[in-house]
Amino acid sequence: MAGKAKPPHHRGHMLWTAEEGPSRLLLGSIDRWVGSIVADDGIEMPCFGRGEEVEATLFARANGIVVGTCAVDHMLQIWAPSLKISWQANDGKQVSNGDEIATLSGDRDTLLTMERSILNVIGYLSGIATEAKKWSTIAPNQIACTRKTVWGLLDKWAVHMGGGLTHRLNRNDATMVKENDLATMLSDIDGHANRITSYLQSVDIEQCGAFLEVEVREEKEAMMAAMIWSSRRPSENLSKLVIMLDNFNPERCKAVADEMIELSIREHVILEASGGITFKEINNWKKCGLDVLSTSAINRGVAPLDVSMLVNNA
Repeated sequence: MAGKAKPPHHRGHMLWTAEEGPSRLLLGSIDRWVGSIVADDGIEMPCFGRGEEVEATLFARANGIVVGTCAVDHMLQIWAPSLKISWQANDGKQVSNGDEIATLSGDRDTLLTMERSILNVIGYLSGIATEAKKWSTIAPNQIACTRKTVWGLLDKWAVHMGGGLTHRLNRNDATMVKENDLATMLSDIDGHANRITSYLQSVDIEQCGAFLEVEVREEKEAMMAAMIWSSRRPSENLSKLVIMLDNFNPERCKAVADEMIELSIREHVILEASGGITFKEINNWKKCGLDVLSTSAINRGVAPLDVSMLVNNA
């Protein structure tokens, strides 16, 4: 399904656009995380040093995509207003080993105090964007992160900048109904399959946010969900239902997609796989007939982009 229009999991424009830069939603997240980052580095109040003026250069030690410049700008504006920074590579820019990312100037003590926090922000977010780009280049418009994040919306922003899909920005951004949700909402009904049926027959999609998604664990649950939605959608003018195939392998996913095509119900749903998706198997996953492949592997446990800062003439 790669190459078609992006699925509703494309929510990155709510965080950042090339025309407007960071949204208020993203800036709020940046402010919260920056405050924690500098506090953990022992910075308890804004730095207003007036010592010896120095200059430094921030540069890449590996190929990748730079992300985090607007977060660093926000950090310096609040915590080190005496420092000046000029970016040679803005958010989303591809850099190569040895490229200059930015030049900084200011008093020595403030520069050295803020050095590690600056490098941590740029390295971490750029690492995620670089990893997301690796995946999304092979499977464009299919790769999505999950809500398994370390830095919350900042993780999702970095994935977006690398060409991946953000999925839900938070729990209320869209509605994902999983086994725990159904078990607590419909405790009087026995069995996950029966709960899916009951829920989909009556749910008001207008109350579901950006999209509605239901998790299934068996092929029959997927088929049943698609059948119910195919009967409701035309007469009620509903948007497509997202069906998440949880811990299916590529062969099982393809079988489900093929059967839905045979029954003429595929057009009413968006199929997503989650669980066990690895980069090693990405070519098999991209060919199994699904719309979305969601994984935390593109943002959790990812190596930061190697970046360094050197004071001029060091």
